[in-house]
Amino acid sequence: MNYTKPSAVRLLNMLEQKIIVFDGAMGTMIQQQGLTEEDFRGTSFLEHPSPLKGNNDLLSITRPDVIEKIHLEFLKAGTGILGTNTFNANRISQADYNLEKSVAEINRAAVAIARKAVESFQSGQTAEEIQSGHPIFVAGSIGPTNRTCSMSPDVNNPAYRAVTFDQIAEAYREQAIALIEGGVDILLLETSFDTLNMKAGIYALESYFEETGIRLPVFLSVTITDASGRTLSGQTLDAFYNSIHHARPLFLGINCALGAKEMRPFVEELAHISEFPVGVYPNAGLPNAMGEYEQTPEEFAGIMAEFAHEGWANLMGGCCGTTPAHIKALADKISHFVPRKLNPLLKHRFGETPENNSGPALATEGIPFYSGLEPLNINPDIGFLMIGERTNIMGSPKFRKLILDDDFESGLAIALQQVESGANFIDINFDEGLLDGEKSMTHFLNLIAVEPDIARVPIMIDSSKWSVIEAGLKCIQGKGVVNSISLKEGEENFLKQAREIRKYGAAAVVMAFDEEGQATLLEHKVEVCSRAFKLLTKTVGFAPHDIIFDPNILTVATGMEEHNDYAVAFIEAVKQIKERCPGALVSGGVSNISFSFRGNNPVREAMHSAFLYHAIHAGLDMAIVNAGMLDVYEEIPKDLLELVEDVLLNRRKDATERLIDFAESYKTEGTRKIVKDTKWREGTVEERIIHALVRGITEHIVADTEEIRTKFDLALEVIEGPLMAGMKVVGDLFGDGKMFLPQVVKSARVMKQAVAYLEPFMEEEKKQSSEVINMPKIVMATVKGDVHDIGKNIVGVVLGCNNFEVIDLGVMVPCEKILEAAREHQADVIGLSGLITPSLDEMVHVAGEMKRQGFTLPLLIGGATTSPVHTAVKIAPQYDQPVAYVPDASRAAGVIRKLLNPDQKVQAAEDLLQEHERRRKAYQDRNSERKLLSIQDARENHTPIDWNNCTIDKPAFLGLRDYEVEVETLMEYIDWTPFFYTWEMKGRYPKILTDPKFGLEASKLFEDAQSLLRDIVENRRFQPKAVIGFFPANSEGEDILIYTDESRTELQTTFHTLRQQTAKADDKPNQALSDFIAPKDSGRADYLGGFALTTGPEVEELARSFEKQLDDYNAILVKAIGDRLAEALAEYMHKQVRNEWGYGRAENLKLEDLVSEKYRGIRPAPGYPAQPDHTEKPILFELLDAEKRSGIKLTESNSMYPASSVSGMYYAHPESRYFAVGKIDRDQVEDYASRKKMSVSEVERWLAPVLGYDSRSKF
Repeated sequence: MNYTKPSAVRLLNMLEQKIIVFDGAMGTMIQQQGLTEEDFRGTSFLEHPSPLKGNNDLLSITRPDVIEKIHLEFLKAGTGILGTNTFNANRISQADYNLEKSVAEINRAAVAIARKAVESFQSGQTAEEIQSGHPIFVAGSIGPTNRTCSMSPDVNNPAYRAVTFDQIAEAYREQAIALIEGGVDILLLETSFDTLNMKAGIYALESYFEETGIRLPVFLSVTITDASGRTLSGQTLDAFYNSIHHARPLFLGINCALGAKEMRPFVEELAHISEFPVGVYPNAGLPNAMGEYEQTPEEFAGIMAEFAHEGWANLMGGCCGTTPAHIKALADKISHFVPRKLNPLLKHRFGETPENNSGPALATEGIPFYSGLEPLNINPDIGFLMIGERTNIMGSPKFRKLILDDDFESGLAIALQQVESGANFIDINFDEGLLDGEKSMTHFLNLIAVEPDIARVPIMIDSSKWSVIEAGLKCIQGKGVVNSISLKEGEENFLKQAREIRKYGAAAVVMAFDEEGQATLLEHKVEVCSRAFKLLTKTVGFAPHDIIFDPNILTVATGMEEHNDYAVAFIEAVKQIKERCPGALVSGGVSNISFSFRGNNPVREAMHSAFLYHAIHAGLDMAIVNAGMLDVYEEIPKDLLELVEDVLLNRRKDATERLIDFAESYKTEGTRKIVKDTKWREGTVEERIIHALVRGITEHIVADTEEIRTKFDLALEVIEGPLMAGMKVVGDLFGDGKMFLPQVVKSARVMKQAVAYLEPFMEEEKKQSSEVINMPKIVMATVKGDVHDIGKNIVGVVLGCNNFEVIDLGVMVPCEKILEAAREHQADVIGLSGLITPSLDEMVHVAGEMKRQGFTLPLLIGGATTSPVHTAVKIAPQYDQPVAYVPDASRAAGVIRKLLNPDQKVQAAEDLLQEHERRRKAYQDRNSERKLLSIQDARENHTPIDWNNCTIDKPAFLGLRDYEVEVETLMEYIDWTPFFYTWEMKGRYPKILTDPKFGLEASKLFEDAQSLLRDIVENRRFQPKAVIGFFPANSEGEDILIYTDESRTELQTTFHTLRQQTAKADDKPNQALSDFIAPKDSGRADYLGGFALTTGPEVEELARSFEKQLDDYNAILVKAIGDRLAEALAEYMHKQVRNEWGYGRAENLKLEDLVSEKYRGIRPAPGYPAQPDHTEKPILFELLDAEKRSGIKLTESNSMYPASSVSGMYYAHPESRYFAVGKIDRDQVEDYASRKKMSVSEVERWLAPVLGYDSRSKF
């Protein structure tokens, strides 16, 4: 410690020479004076409204003579350190006397009196005599206050605290500053019955020292309340030591509550565990029935001398009941004893008993140690450490549900279960988007604090939000662990957080992230950790054993070559980190390693056990592991172990394929081995290939393809012969309705793997032959501005199964790229897909360009917003070649075959023309019959709402909030019916699972979806996010005005809505969304909500990983689940929003009720029927700061990316309903364009699907 006060050097010198004598009980001596109320008031507080007798600290102002006299008596008795009369001179304790404002004055006065007493005592001595003989130091006494951070004063409310960490810290800081300004030599935080109070004091002092550059020696002293050896708040002495070690006090002591005799075992323990000088100042025995201390000075001094003889102490004094006579007797008795030796090692902390009681002390670079109510000292024989994660809201659906139901007390049972199961730490996480993370963390930790069976183990505070981590640190009296910090946001933020963690006295998990992102390569892992280690140890002053590196356990056996070394890289990283960062620990999340084998628990268990075996041998110290998914390493079957270790250690190039093959036949259910039907393997190779294609079995396809290849002259003949024969069976079964889309996609996966195997052979054959055989080619794309591609991908798979070569250009493909690709590949067909309404206009553009550039190819149109009517009315007239609308994948191959077949294409084209003409005529007839009101008449028929008498609910907050919601939370909100429609299985869930036609395959599909979902949850593959906002709002016509604040004087932005213009029957209104917001001239304050949410970019990433493995089935499955999760998140968030708004708290709706929207309020989105204009979306996104907060971006067509995203507005009025604007007339379009400050032509382009007139005509 670099102390800035010169007296510290003299004090350090004196420590080596003698046992320093501390003074005795100021309170005892004051009580003997018989002071009255008048003495406590003095002349300064004559008119003070509260009684002041008993406020001993105030006597430093009102009766300084009494305090000075007491000091002098202790000095004459032999005191070397004099404590100030400031035990309760803090604003919390002084509040009992309404003297908070006098805190600084009391403390400064007390220091002045102590200094005056020292000067008086030393008068007549030379400076040399004082320094050499009897230097005296003044310690500023800071008591524990009369409040506790770790305990509730209300037995009926265990989470309640009468004082907060911040309040205690501020009180300590204020008092310490006054004491320092007064001139003390030492700061004494004494009589600590609650370690969290003391940690608040340490934090306050360390913060002040850091800010000012001043540093004084600190003396910390704990109070053991009884023979149990624990503080009042429940900590053992060893746990207390671990908790405050970071303060590195000049003295660490025990005082009060016990007499010297009763204190003996604890003094001995402290002497054995402390690397710091030990102070001891007990009471004069135990009080009698009258509260008096009867132990004589001789008795007191005799017991204390035994401590000195044993070599346990560096400072000795007295607490309650000890007088100058006790201190004189003590000083005389111990004068010839040498002080406790400060040895560099502490054998006791390694589980060994010291050879003598000379007090070995812990070296700075010692073993890792943590604490709850009890210590966790990581001795060499303690073994591998397990981190219990079931109180992590992201890892336990049960815990999440309890917390979201506000049942924190039941959550304690999960915490207790972990401790009873042997968890060394409890990881606690409340990163759930709709929770107040800081409040939840505080509440739960406060509950744990009063449950000794749980609180005995250290806490790992887990959050991605620093504010939540800090809230947790302010609740734990033990030494916990922060999970986590990293260099991801740069060194400045990293160092700032690390310094704070150190001041709180915690260890830290450091993730292997830096400014470039997650470290995946060995060199990057080691470089990031080494850099962090240097910063933490050299710049911040972290002890190495307080650093726990997590170098990122990543998934192996993904089929991607660059992933093959991930396990080896981690294991080697552990070794190198241990070498380059001596003393640091290493941890990780083990389940990530086996994600590729989700659903196959036996293989995963073996992978976890084998990985841990090697990682622990490399030096892994701890990990988050599901103990239920671990095999004993020695009991793993040898054949499986060899294959697993081949993958983990990357010992063979074909390791992944071999383990996959083996895994297919190695699944268990309980203890029963499931044996697959292998009878089909007895057939001919042709029969086996057909069977594999029809059943979607990839296990043997490569071997069978090689076997059959030897029977043909060319590899291409294998594709055209047996493989296409198998796919013809698949196509026929699909066409007959005997196979369903999920099965077809699985069949395509088998076909792709077979073709991939044959490709090298075909490439070689091409070099030797000039003959070229082409399959029909289709270029497919999702058009510019649109990111949705599930339907397109499914069509591509089906066409691939039907002997078409598919060139898939992906999403957001501009027209010129589509046409360029069609020319380059000499395509036979072009297919366009889109989901959002602006895509319809882009398709019209592509069709027109195809005509202009002279294309003669058929054009296929598909996607959720497309329709046969739009195709006939808008697209087909732009192109003079066949344009076909394809409603689903099952019809695509048949349509194309007709259009390409020389014998059928002329008639097929004519049939299309006639169908388009029929639809155009029907459309025109309907439009001519449709009566549109003028916009003025429509406005007069607005939704009738009595704004003078209706109730308008105010949201719980205004402004923006970000949320992260875990997938487990959303699972119960998933509407599965659209999921089956995606796979062209039309029927409502759950009835479709028992449907006579679809039931069997629908159940298999659902099972696959559930399996994938479980693994997404287990491995936290997705992180759904949302931003919501509530804003002051009023309507003005069809506009909704958004204000900056409740004063409603400044406009922040404006939303523009459209009104129905179709003439209504039965007095039904012509609605606009603005009808549901109170008009500005009503004088009522109303509100509008907004949201943007996403399942996350991880959906696309996971899908791509499957695509690289030629696994279209799982790629499509991932995207379909991602879309369902986005809609589930929208439903979930709307429920929370209704609660925030107040009116939803009485709801008791089941999922089917939510799906049927049987709740109050709506959440319409721009681009949908109630507001068909996508250009309102950028206004919403700017208001929500959506791109920054949620990561969702808008394309030029205002499509959202990632595709699994939803956005919209929240309306709360009971009359708010979903509706379709329908067709609108030119007068509203012109008015709308004026309001939005856009050209009419631009508005017409965006609103083309709802125009009730021909925009090409001026009349």
